[in-house]
Amino acid sequence: MGVREQDCVFCEIVAGAGEARVVHEDEHTLAFFPLAPATRGHTLVVPKAHAADLWAMDETAAQRLFHTVMVVGRALRSVLRPDGMNVVNSAGAVATQTVFHTHVHLVPRGPGDTMGTIWPPKGAGFRYEDDAATDALAARLCAAIVRRPAP
Repeated sequence: MGVREQDCVFCEIVAGAGEARVVHEDEHTLAFFPLAPATRGHTLVVPKAHAADLWAMDETAAQRLFHTVMVVGRALRSVLRPDGMNVVNSAGAVATQTVFHTHVHLVPRGPGDTMGTIWPPKGAGFRYEDDAATDALAARLCAAIVRRPAP
């Protein structure tokens, strides 16, 4: 199963001790319905080994997690035929993460569902102050990506 964190509700579910309706399981990941779903079919996909957030995972674990996200997401599309789907991962409390075990929400969407929007209203989002600052940030990101070793 991998590393398990004490007092982690998702580690409990992975261990079979927590309440969950499992819809998919493999050696490294688990997918289940949350107890308070946002929409019909809302599914959580978690790694079996505890990692507090996406940035705490190694490349291989992240690849396995997102492989399962694709498998379960395609199944949800096939079975429910939603008009769309949110694929959401929050990393950190300020990003609305409430359970500190990496997880990805698959939220099938349709007209009139109760999910609501996840983006600010038009015109209320962040604006870069000037082109030079935007260019400088883009250059710094490009340099950081180039320096990063391949997995």
